[in-house]
Amino acid sequence: MDNHGQNIQQHSKRCRLVLFPLPFQGHINPMIQLANILHHKGFDITIILVKYNCPNLSQYPHFTIRIIPDGLTESEVSTIEVALIPKLNARCVGPFHDSLAQLLSDDPIACIITDAIWYFTQEVADNLKIPRIVLRTSSVSSFLAYAALPLLQDKGYLSMKDSEMDEPVVEFPPLKVKDIPRFGTDDPEAAHQFLAEVVEGTKKASGLIFNTFKELEEPELAKLGEQFLKPTFAIGPFHKYFSASSSSLWTQDRTSISWLDKQAPKSVIYVSFGSIAEMDEEKLNEVAWGLTNSQQPFLWVFRSGLVQGSKCLEILPKEFWEATSKRGYIVKWAPQQDVLSHPAIGGFLTHSGWNSTLESICEGVPMICSYFFGDQMVNSRYVNDIWRVGIKLEKGLERFDIEIAVRKLMIGKEGENIRRNILSLKEKLNLSLKPDGSSYQSLDNLVDFISSFGPPV
Repeated sequence: MDNHGQNIQQHSKRCRLVLFPLPFQGHINPMIQLANILHHKGFDITIILVKYNCPNLSQYPHFTIRIIPDGLTESEVSTIEVALIPKLNARCVGPFHDSLAQLLSDDPIACIITDAIWYFTQEVADNLKIPRIVLRTSSVSSFLAYAALPLLQDKGYLSMKDSEMDEPVVEFPPLKVKDIPRFGTDDPEAAHQFLAEVVEGTKKASGLIFNTFKELEEPELAKLGEQFLKPTFAIGPFHKYFSASSSSLWTQDRTSISWLDKQAPKSVIYVSFGSIAEMDEEKLNEVAWGLTNSQQPFLWVFRSGLVQGSKCLEILPKEFWEATSKRGYIVKWAPQQDVLSHPAIGGFLTHSGWNSTLESICEGVPMICSYFFGDQMVNSRYVNDIWRVGIKLEKGLERFDIEIAVRKLMIGKEGENIRRNILSLKEKLNLSLKPDGSSYQSLDNLVDFISSFGPPV
């Protein structure tokens, strides 16, 4: 046994946990980070993965890895990832149950920790008499919005006209009607039914883990406790314990850091719309010309699949390249945590995914927020209205609004105020991770909670 093994607490080191991440980048990263956190606390970790989007976990010899079939056809794998979620939930029931039963026959399992979107796993856990803890990889505020969808539908908000999108949601401040989570699907009823299953499965779980910290979402955590009546552990941000780079599904282009090294402090706007968002060519041009007209240096992540039907940079107009060749840099994928912590970065044009939002707060980088679907609507509203650490593009990706927002953030008075706000929030975040801090204490409570699930092996 190494020194680390000798120093961990006796009551937890003999407990075995099984973790089951959803196979999307924004879900794999926090689950792998959580696995590392809990392993560091002395737990034995087994991770069950599906074949789809299976990451390379060769860097984790300290985990036991099991891979199960997902039942997806080749044509299904090539479709939009969000559309695969109900199929994965339906087709992984048997393989997950069998894999878990096999593990259980070898050694006892203290509990399973699954992504909340794997709602079917609650029934499997009940059948095998194993406690299930849910990891929700979004903000608490957006999860509460999901839980409120039946109420909002009954109140008529989901059927409001386009002209009413800026009306307030009285039952859920600070949201406006346009901020209610939507999923760009042809079957919104099916999407709402799916979310209802996720919420119901979460309510039946033994406990909840959130990648957030108390000082960021204290009112929302209190509201969650009232509604779900479950032990809840806000132990984030996870990436402050362990980096996500080793679980990346894409090769990270480190030349982005070399380019940033040549730029002036706080001069560059970083642009990334996450791992699964898609836009059409018209919106791409709006982003391109918004960046061009802002006259600010930029680093833009242009990943494969960002634009529907196109995988190449040639889709960008020649005039864009001519105008920005000396102050713009484009890569297919970047080491985002390293980028955001670089002194040259002064702002982040983001899709408002939760991992990106947290990483930006951690580095004190103010945001310009757009959104595409799901929790991103809620996150961007909170960034703009509640935390006041960014600017929400109220009309979406339009070149004039992008230009104005970039200039406000990078060189305007409003940008200075936003920067002060986010640096203050960054300080609170750092304090939460120190001994006696809220996340530090919550993690200790989680360790004790998991260890209470039965006699050690």
